[in-house]
Amino acid sequence: PPHDDPEGGMTALVESCLRKIQAIAVAQPGKNIVAFSGGVDSSLVAALVHRVAPASSLACTGISASLPEAQLDLARHVAEHIGIQMREVPTSEGSHPEYLANEGMACYHCKSELYTALGAVARFASGVGTGGPATPVVLYNGTNADDQRDPTRVGLRAAEHFQVASPVSHLSKDEVRQAAKHLGLPNWNHAASPCLRSRLALGVSATDETLRRIESAERFVRSIVPFDVHHNLRVRLLAKQKAVVEVDSEKLELTEGLFDDTKRTELLSLGFAKVEVRGSSDRESWLAEITLLIRCSGEEESGLAGLSWLPPPRFSL
Repeated sequence: PPHDDPEGGMTALVESCLRKIQAIAVAQPGKNIVAFSGGVDSSLVAALVHRVAPASSLACTGISASLPEAQLDLARHVAEHIGIQMREVPTSEGSHPEYLANEGMACYHCKSELYTALGAVARFASGVGTGGPATPVVLYNGTNADDQRDPTRVGLRAAEHFQVASPVSHLSKDEVRQAAKHLGLPNWNHAASPCLRSRLALGVSATDETLRRIESAERFVRSIVPFDVHHNLRVRLLAKQKAVVEVDSEKLELTEGLFDDTKRTELLSLGFAKVEVRGSSDRESWLAEITLLIRCSGEEESGLAGLSWLPPPRFSL
């Protein structure tokens, strides 16, 4: 078992993933395209696919306002480390009214846009429209077992619709990290990196301008508080331009102490009406869960007061 023999267990785990990819590659020999964000899940899949089919693998990253520039830089670094070719593909989820409305299905529309864009890449890669013979193309993502138990991840429906392969779907997030560490991936212990749209409460419009403000706010907080790669930071946006800076509990006191009046004013100048600082919940997707609860219970505005399990704000800016 893995806990009795960590290295032997990880080797077996990685080999099980390689066998799954090998079976897909044998059944559909051709091009292999990975939906690649630079996060640990898709990085592990990119590394595994590249091992199985180095000559025919491609990592594709969707480029839009929902992807922070720092995350794109990390994706480029990881792709270079793996040795896989990377292509940056502009996506236009922000043109969809359902995405902008952000009323519970934005992730579905975002992933649908991504897979549609990757499908265009796939058609080109397979020779369609180029005069050459068409070859099969397989799309892969980094969905893990924990993702499949999260009811807020409606983007998984889009993956099913587009018949995307998920070769690490049997692994937990921790197993994904350990497998990535086993393969020497540089981001194996990086904090989770969901898209910027995930910072928004339901009903807060997911415009490019809003997403860029969130990115600027997180960059500003990082310039003040020293974070290691494994530390979590989110700037969440609730109703009426109320922002919540969410940091790991171990960073809460330090974050609180480093915000003087000048820094508070600068953060508010990004267009927020109010800012609170909180320690992070044990639930990675807590805001999405909160807003779903609010929607079902009919609470007004942010509805935070009625949810007693939330960690209380430490201070307001």
